[in-house]
Amino acid sequence: MTAMDRHIVIIGSGISGLVCAALLAKKGYAVTVLEKNHQVGGTLQVFSRDKAAFDTGVHYVGSLDEGETLNKLFNYLGILDTLSLKRMDEQGFDVIRLDDGFCINHGMGYDNFTVQLKNSFPNNHEDIDNICQEIKKYCTYFPLYNLELDAAINYVSNPEILEVGAWDKLHELTKNEKLIHTILGSGPLYCGLKDKTPFYVLALILNSYIKGSYRFSNGSSQLAKALVKKIRSFGGKVLKRKKVIQLHYSENGEVNSVSCSDGTSYTCEALISSLHPNETIKMAGKQYFKPAYRARMDKVENTTSTFMLYLSFKKNKVTYLNANYYDYFTADFWNKEFEYSDEWPKMTFTSFNHSSGDNQYTNSCSVMCYMDANVFKEWKQSIRTVVDNNEREELYYAFKKKCEVQILDRVKQRFPDLIQHIVSIHSSSPLTYRDFLASPDGSMYGIQKDYKKIHHTQVNTRTHIPNLYLTGQNVLFHGILGASLGAMITSFHFIDKQELVSEIKQC
Repeated sequence: MTAMDRHIVIIGSGISGLVCAALLAKKGYAVTVLEKNHQVGGTLQVFSRDKAAFDTGVHYVGSLDEGETLNKLFNYLGILDTLSLKRMDEQGFDVIRLDDGFCINHGMGYDNFTVQLKNSFPNNHEDIDNICQEIKKYCTYFPLYNLELDAAINYVSNPEILEVGAWDKLHELTKNEKLIHTILGSGPLYCGLKDKTPFYVLALILNSYIKGSYRFSNGSSQLAKALVKKIRSFGGKVLKRKKVIQLHYSENGEVNSVSCSDGTSYTCEALISSLHPNETIKMAGKQYFKPAYRARMDKVENTTSTFMLYLSFKKNKVTYLNANYYDYFTADFWNKEFEYSDEWPKMTFTSFNHSSGDNQYTNSCSVMCYMDANVFKEWKQSIRTVVDNNEREELYYAFKKKCEVQILDRVKQRFPDLIQHIVSIHSSSPLTYRDFLASPDGSMYGIQKDYKKIHHTQVNTRTHIPNLYLTGQNVLFHGILGASLGAMITSFHFIDKQELVSEIKQC
């Protein structure tokens, strides 16, 4: 069947759904993207409060320097030049601050990265070189990450590299605990856990940021808008407030249409879901999936959720900081910082918003803290989105306020000058993420990769329904880069992969 004969429906307009739609529409497929919310973009969505814009999930993106994978992909899709980007501080795009006051920068580019580390750890130069060498080596095992397809070295032929823990690997490479904590300091990017997180996850994500970290000036929603514009220019459709509630099947077991909560329906020759696999199973009907697959997915552990604090500031009072700050308030590293107690949060991630044309001041920042969704289990039956605009109980809002105060206490410790300039405070809980992103328990990054159970956490883009495919952050890894690569993998079912990768590389 040729592209012109085939209508593809994609559920969800997060980065993976939009990139997948753009790739397919560019190749001539009739594509319709269905989004349940009033905004497209998933974690690319922004919201405004007191004239300040806040990103809901994406605070910076890697692999965007010239020649890097995401740079080439966005160039191929024709959106790179339309994005308003702020390149972060080369000497320290990430700042890691430990509980004892030790502070170190993650420099951009491996030269800067190693110089910063070696200046702080003069007795561990060889260890630092070995760590960087291992990070680079592990990245070569993922050919598509480097826009390759037929590399002799790959994780399929060498599955043992998937079964190496990040915590254990770093302890093999150095005995300096503070150096280890420095490398692991940006662990909130992937919910790092000492007994679960594979080294390859650390390598793929940290390497991408070393190779070009950027902020979206005026918010990350511009990326979603740029992709939507391109999809429509290629003849595709992106429809909002279209919550898919049912799939319909032909006699041969294929999906032939989907129904939405507003009574509309859409026919399709193929269906792609960018939702979590368990959400897709629930929507499609459990009876269409093998019991063993359902059982595996039911047991899979998801990454933790987050509680976000959003601060807006008085005009021209708070200096813009061109780096992200990872602040730790415990020496017990990578050990379930998301558990709630009177000492929570034990870690904060602070990101300052950038407005185009103003490199001196910022009008807002976001503070992210790990949080187990079970903390809010008392209110888990409540649903609140723009479409389902229901109020939660007063006790929910009272507890949110308590969490806000606890985070503010941490902000005062590390950014004491900010407090006097705050105009307003807003927040989002794990339930907010669950409801708006259709993510189980508000999971930040989908399925928790576990180096001891690597095969249990792998997700194939094919499903047991012949024409239903999966895409998204669970296919390979999360983030803008990971989800975009996952979208490419899904598109290979419809597009010649050799041709597509070759075209992207030429950009």
